[in-house]
Amino acid sequence: MPLKIGDKAPAFQLYSDSRSLVRLEDYSGSPLVLLFFPLAFSSVCTQELCTVRDALPDYGKLDAAVAAVSVDSLYTLAQFKAGQGLNFPLLSDFNKEVSRQYGCLYDTYAFDMHGVSKRAAFVLDGEGIVRYAEVLESAGKQPDYSAIRATLAALQ
Repeated sequence: MPLKIGDKAPAFQLYSDSRSLVRLEDYSGSPLVLLFFPLAFSSVCTQELCTVRDALPDYGKLDAAVAAVSVDSLYTLAQFKAGQGLNFPLLSDFNKEVSRQYGCLYDTYAFDMHGVSKRAAFVLDGEGIVRYAEVLESAGKQPDYSAIRATLAALQ
């Protein structure tokens, strides 16, 4: 079941594209935009993360950090990040635990793949409370960036 507004976000620790361990508590005290995406190098995921890359200064003005999660390996994420010039951490949920905890894991995805993250966006406040939650059933759609920014602005 997906997280809802007002829920406490499940703690996590995942390895990033830079092979460092990242924990939810690392973002304590500041808002976090936590994105989940299906697969690195796919067209819509590339478009989504490049959109966020280009808007990162706007998120910074709202005192928010951004991190993105997929079930890809950290090695794949490192190549994807370098190729697209992404400027925020990509976190590997290779074991699919965090995607499951956040309620955004496909049972079956395209090409009969099992256990792929759904496209989702969460805004967590500085205490780790969910202030915005959007889990998309269609991997072809992107999150509502305007609603994400509005939620961040309301946290100011």
